[in-house]
Amino acid sequence: MTRSLIHIPLWIFSALTISVVGLTPLWASGAQETGGATRSDSVVHTAPGDDRIALQSLIEELVARSPEIKAARERWEAAKAVVPQVQTLPDPMVQFGYQRMPMVEPFQGAMYGIGQEIPFPGKLRLKGEVAQREADRIEQEYLAIRLRLIARLKETYFDLHFIHKAIEIVERNKVLLMQFEKTAKSRYAVGQAAQQDVFRAQVEISRVLDRLAVLDQQKESLHAAVNRILNRPPAGPLGTPDEVHVTMLTLPLPELTQRAEDFSPILQASAKGVERGEQAVALARREYYPDFDLSALGLRNDRINENGYQVMLGIRIPLYYTTKQRQAVRQALSEIAEARESLTNTRQDLLFRVKDDFVQAQRAERLVTILRDAIIPQATMALQASQAGYGVGKVDFLTLLNSLLTLQESELELHGEMVAHEKALARLEEVTGGPLTISGSFSPDDGARMLDSGERTTEGVLRR
Repeated sequence: MTRSLIHIPLWIFSALTISVVGLTPLWASGAQETGGATRSDSVVHTAPGDDRIALQSLIEELVARSPEIKAARERWEAAKAVVPQVQTLPDPMVQFGYQRMPMVEPFQGAMYGIGQEIPFPGKLRLKGEVAQREADRIEQEYLAIRLRLIARLKETYFDLHFIHKAIEIVERNKVLLMQFEKTAKSRYAVGQAAQQDVFRAQVEISRVLDRLAVLDQQKESLHAAVNRILNRPPAGPLGTPDEVHVTMLTLPLPELTQRAEDFSPILQASAKGVERGEQAVALARREYYPDFDLSALGLRNDRINENGYQVMLGIRIPLYYTTKQRQAVRQALSEIAEARESLTNTRQDLLFRVKDDFVQAQRAERLVTILRDAIIPQATMALQASQAGYGVGKVDFLTLLNSLLTLQESELELHGEMVAHEKALARLEEVTGGPLTISGSFSPDDGARMLDSGERTTEGVLRR
């Protein structure tokens, strides 16, 4: 099978065309007996001293340390602080002065008072609603950024897991190929094998060493990518990812779609933008109404030693409404039209992403079952037969290597589909607003039933 498993260059897969099974002594040590057939254990366990990195701990660290998440939260806090500001009356003005007016009885003395600008009723409320909708939109953007970064961390983590698994397999193959070379030399020395078998084994060993260098570079690049997401020094150390288990998706597509409609922060942010636009249109239309300036002055006449007062009401007339208020309404209408179109586009993109990730997860679940329960056991038996035939001279070395290649590709595809499934679920969590519900267990009998019926099991946990 030649599917592209994850976003890793295809030459990595071609590089891993080496055996996962050795000669009889090594094969027996790594095999499992299932129904009378020998089966390779494709899960390579790391040495006890290796440091394991748990995905959940990385997520907690990301939420606590990511500068992008912190910046988004501060933008939300800043937007919330705008609401009470725009709902409050403008600052009053305290006035002081002195006047002298020439009259029959000259008037002179101090003046003192206070002035207050009063917007037309409803304007402050609408300004507050516009600011509140904007704060709500920025809050949803903050949640969307948080979910996006968690999804990117998960995807990078799963890619790193795949590379670590590939390195383990190739390292094991290097040891097995050295045993193959030793066996070929022994058979060649007694005239039971051609010298080209020895050369072919040596070529494969050299290719393994070459590919290990490439895989090590890929591992270090992914280490740096994880550290960058976590706001760590890119060159900092990072352990080995935990084993990945395929978690069965319990939610059907219609429910996932409804979750995205109801809870997706990306969609909610667009919807809040529309609500903000509606309030902005109402506010722009309210600007046609005048604002008021109310002032009260106290007067002191020093000549006659008497006090007086003066009250004034000023009205700001929107005289230039054709170039100001009318254009402001046009601007607000255009902005809300843009927000509605953006909401429609966001919804369409979101629903596509839900459907695409759902079918990718569904495909991966089926392929994991087929590979685990059918293809890999069959390839294992074919390799065992080729190995036995080569031992008695009935099968040539090239046939043995081809059998190894078939099994190797199947095991790599199994790990790749496991990773692809978990990455699809991570993307679904991003667009549906949070973790998906997972329950139950996935047994081998369930896998066989899926193979026979072609149906998809919607509950359980696939574990190797």
